[in-house]
Amino acid sequence: MLTADLVKPRLRARGQHLHIEMLDPQNGFWQTCANELITLFQAHMGQTQGSWETALFDYEGDRTDYEIIRGLAKVITDGATFERIETPVEPEVLRQRLFSTGPVFGKIDLFHPQSRDTVLQQVAEEFEMTVEQIETSLFADRSNQYRIIDVGPDWTATDLIQRYNLELARASLYWSSEMTIEIHDNFKDFWKYMKLFKLMFEAKPIEGGYHVQLDGPISPFVQSTTRYGRQFAAFLPALFLCQRWQMQADVRPPQIGKHLLYQLNDQIPLVSHFKKSPAYDSQLEANFASDFYDKFGDKRGKWKLSREDEVILLGDTVMIPDFALTHRDSGQRILIEIMGFWHPDYLRRKLQKIHDANLNNLLLLVYEDVNLTADKLEEVPATVLYFVKKPVLKDVLAATETLHQTLVN
Repeated sequence: MLTADLVKPRLRARGQHLHIEMLDPQNGFWQTCANELITLFQAHMGQTQGSWETALFDYEGDRTDYEIIRGLAKVITDGATFERIETPVEPEVLRQRLFSTGPVFGKIDLFHPQSRDTVLQQVAEEFEMTVEQIETSLFADRSNQYRIIDVGPDWTATDLIQRYNLELARASLYWSSEMTIEIHDNFKDFWKYMKLFKLMFEAKPIEGGYHVQLDGPISPFVQSTTRYGRQFAAFLPALFLCQRWQMQADVRPPQIGKHLLYQLNDQIPLVSHFKKSPAYDSQLEANFASDFYDKFGDKRGKWKLSREDEVILLGDTVMIPDFALTHRDSGQRILIEIMGFWHPDYLRRKLQKIHDANLNNLLLLVYEDVNLTADKLEEVPATVLYFVKKPVLKDVLAATETLHQTLVN
């Protein structure tokens, strides 16, 4: 992510709202700059990070838009891979040995009987290394001596500018203490990334989706740091995986000195670099959906199948059933969870969520050879249906009809 010093110059207060000055990805001037930076970085493949930084400094020259150049370069650098070179002896050991000889100079005189070259030669012989190996190894553990071994994504100028804009949008949350989100789809990835970035939340259902409140610390002392805001920033690209969403946050950029409202929604032309989950978690789920659509399509029959479209809120976690069957006349929903041959720890956590949810409209489809003893499912608050190889659609619909009659009568 971008550092604060690269973001602050791009932020503006417009009344009570925060505005970000993003770049136009199609602007010819910035297209040229982006292409030049990409080419310059790729030319340093195999060289040190220090040499790249020197080249970047020379490229900047006396430009007044250096914070943008550095921001674009930071995006490129963050996408690359740097590696420390292998050394015969640890650099710290070499430094201790060399520096123990005291100061040395280029030439010998009365007060300095050892030259730098002499000491290097002595230490090289002691460690059975060449002088060149000593020179290369001496500071090899410093980041600016790491070598570029992978230049990262195959950037185009447009891709780079769009990613820079996304990083500006993320970094604007550094000074945020709370965030409010309304989300209407792709709930699985949303909560997956919430968990990944260890965000605490409160959520409640709204029409067609969920209202989610993310809060930072109450303590004014902790609020003065950017720790929680950086967690919000790290999470933000998850929103761009969704089709319908809006976000607002309270931010207080230090250079502006007052609280502002920062708002984004699904109309902003930014693209997430986060990976979207596959349509199905297992072949069992994929086959179940395929069987249903082959037999009933989207409009035939009493029931409409949907995938992971309901979130069961369980305090600091959630449960998202694999499918839901919605009756076209009554509107009653039957939630479906498929339990295949999973690891015992996963099954234990899943069962705990099912117990905590305590749903009266849950149909649990269980593989007969699942890693669970039969007694584990005796008290489960769900209708349990076992299957041998894959869920049999006829049996599933029969159990669904029975459960539906119980719920609507």
